[in-house]
Amino acid sequence: MSGSDEKPRGSLVDALRDRSRVVSTEVSESIPHGLRVATAYSWRFLVVAAAIGVGVWLVIQLKLLVVPLLVSILVSALLWPAFGWMLRHRFPRWLAIVISIVGTLAIVGGLLWLAVWQITQQWSSVQARTVETVDQFRQYLINGPLGLTPAQIDDYLAQALSFIQTQAQLLLSGALAIGTTIGHVAAGALLSLFILLCILADGGGIWGWTVRLFPKRSRVAVDGAGRAGWLTVINYARTQLLVATIDATGIALGAFFLGVPLAIPIGVLVFLGSFVPVVGAVVTGALAVFLALVYNGPWIALWMLVVVLGVQQLEGHVLQPLLMGSAVKVHPLAVVLVVFGGALIAGIPGALFAVPLAAFVNVVTVYLANRTWETGRRPPPADLIWSTVPRPRRTPA
Repeated sequence: MSGSDEKPRGSLVDALRDRSRVVSTEVSESIPHGLRVATAYSWRFLVVAAAIGVGVWLVIQLKLLVVPLLVSILVSALLWPAFGWMLRHRFPRWLAIVISIVGTLAIVGGLLWLAVWQITQQWSSVQARTVETVDQFRQYLINGPLGLTPAQIDDYLAQALSFIQTQAQLLLSGALAIGTTIGHVAAGALLSLFILLCILADGGGIWGWTVRLFPKRSRVAVDGAGRAGWLTVINYARTQLLVATIDATGIALGAFFLGVPLAIPIGVLVFLGSFVPVVGAVVTGALAVFLALVYNGPWIALWMLVVVLGVQQLEGHVLQPLLMGSAVKVHPLAVVLVVFGGALIAGIPGALFAVPLAAFVNVVTVYLANRTWETGRRPPPADLIWSTVPRPRRTPA
């Protein structure tokens, strides 16, 4: 009796399941194909966006570690051409490290000393000339066709100063700002130096340990993708150094021949600012034009503007496409977008690291998507800090 009761009950359950499948199939088929595809893309996009958001949140929380790490990686890429040359010519590694770091500090310190020396030599005359020019411009606003009163001028100046302070605060207080205290900056500098020493001393061991964190089947792909990305960062740093030197030389020579004071400090600022794409060139160029305006007058400032725009056009239309385009393989439009996106998200550090990070991600993605490691073409180890990760042996079929 119980068996006869279970059979109809089981048949009923099976019938309900079949009916449910039919209804589900009918509902699925009633949804347009385009909507199903869009839905599939949408939930995957939401998952990816959530993962990126978590990653950005972690970076923000660990900003005092992430920023020094990125600075050390970028500096090591800048030092690598000379460092690798010394290693290939059988310099002891410790000696190559000392020469690279001490030489870099000497060059940067010498440039800053030269800039400070010229500022101290010409500051009094620049200050007096600036005050005189500002007074003349103020009298022009009062006695000229605008007919402004001194109170109106003071009010406009206060508003302009408040706007500049607000924008500067927004720029300097990005999500990845190194810190708000001198202690944070000093700690970040010391940590960057320590990480740089570790990378130069044992970059191969660090990379080999990182690769071993991945499954064995994917280690060759990870190793090749990382090497390709690292070569791209080296090419970016090398090319950016050349472009910054050309920009600084051109603008400093223009300021010198036009009689604009502080030509050497202008060149140093342009050189350092060129490492922040787009933003650095605009800010340092505007500073050179402003200095020419307040010291030499509007006509010299106009010619200084012509020099700055000419150098930047040479960089943007000749140097960047020929050098940077082939070095990082990123379209100029993408460079502008990632720079401003990085500045909005992370302030000055975001603008500084946006292009090399985008170039690294682009090369790694293309390398993995094309399965380049299977063709046997691997980046030459002579151009890398990292040690070679052996390929897994294939078992015979």
